Amino acid sequence: MGKKLSEMSLEELWDLFPIYLSEHQECWRQWYREEEALLLAYLPEKQIKRISHIGSTAIEIIWAKPIIDILVEISLECEMNDIKEILLECGYLCMSEGKDRMSFNKGYTEHGFAERVYHLHVRYAGDNDELYFRDYLNENPEVAKEYEQLKLSLWKEYEHDRDGYTNSKAGFVSAATRRAKEEYRDKY
Repeated sequence: MGKKLSEMSLEELWDLFPIYLSEHQECWRQWYREEEALLLAYLPEKQIKRISHIGSTAIEIIWAKPIIDILVEISLECEMNDIKEILLECGYLCMSEGKDRMSFNKGYTEHGFAERVYHLHVRYAGDNDELYFRDYLNENPEVAKEYEQLKLSLWKEYEHDRDGYTNSKAGFVSAATRRAKEEYRDKY
């Protein structure tokens, strides 16, 4: 029997879960909706401010890692640990946690990716730059295509280095988010 995910080194995890990109898939929107419905059924309604589909799978004209990113914004009064306990019971694994942010995943197995893979980002309401980025790329196809080209150019170089891949996109994401926030002002 192989190692459990919790026993694997970062390098072993990156080998088991390489970065790969695919053309946009229509099923991603449905997968998001189904997971959103599950989250709404389990999370305390009064403490959830917004649940949003974020990340490249929410941008219809570009290639993406087939991982559905979801942002859950909670009320400022909500105890993040309470949300954590519910998500763990729903099959999510906690990837990281801090005072104001937590990240979870679902769909990672000892044998590789499941058919459906989710990254869940829990934040307090208003900590939502990803919404600006998503909307800006959806409304500016030429910028979305620039982002796609950047991602495609980094794919093979960072196939087994998620941190390197993410860090190499950070400047583009930051600049586009800044432009979006200037254009949209206080949209969110």
